[in-house]
Amino acid sequence: MYQDNGRAKRSEKGLLTPDNCVVAFIDHQPQMLFGSSNFDQQSIINNTVALAKATRIFDCPRGLTTVETKSFSGNIWPQLKAIFPDQEPIERSSMNSWDDKKFVAAIERTGKRKIVLSGLWTETCVALPTIQALHDGYEIYVAEDCGGDVSQLAHDNAMGRIVQGGAKPVTALSTLLEWQRDWANRDTYDAVMDLVKSHFGAYGIGVEYAYTIMHSAPPTVFPSYAVPQAEVAHK
Repeated sequence: MYQDNGRAKRSEKGLLTPDNCVVAFIDHQPQMLFGSSNFDQQSIINNTVALAKATRIFDCPRGLTTVETKSFSGNIWPQLKAIFPDQEPIERSSMNSWDDKKFVAAIERTGKRKIVLSGLWTETCVALPTIQALHDGYEIYVAEDCGGDVSQLAHDNAMGRIVQGGAKPVTALSTLLEWQRDWANRDTYDAVMDLVKSHFGAYGIGVEYAYTIMHSAPPTVFPSYAVPQAEVAHK
């Protein structure tokens, strides 16, 4: 069965589908990443970008928000801006995005009651909106590998607190596969495989191996690398 958007309908029964959730990207900004020390910082970028691309593949609504861009945190990562070029993040002063009426209104407009939430840092920008959104009747799924905190203790304490409150931890990859669900869903299959090969390490290389060696498919061709030329101002 296919829906109006041309995508095969996924069964729900307690699982995430592209149609029953909204994804929130909270404070993916330079200064926040500088202070994240419990996970590898490049992995945080990679996983967040992968989750963002997945929302494009499955046409899943998303909310972007930033905090104190000019005075402290810096602009949203350019990697995310490239995925959502026409979506401006909602700027806040509050550490807790659930205190910001514009952000909450943006989530409410989607009509979704499940939120996949990612952000920096776990103990504040993730934990605080999670606790309050749970209180307001939302189901929260925290993409744990798309964020981090100032220490492993801070991250673990925050995750323990929100899980006790009813939040469910997920990852970028688990969310992607939960949305895909069935490899017979050909409408998104190729895009998912492209995402896997680009962002999910051994899994992606395994897919490439299976395609080329076992199924005699041609190798994946990535865009050729061009060395950036020096800007005129730098010469």
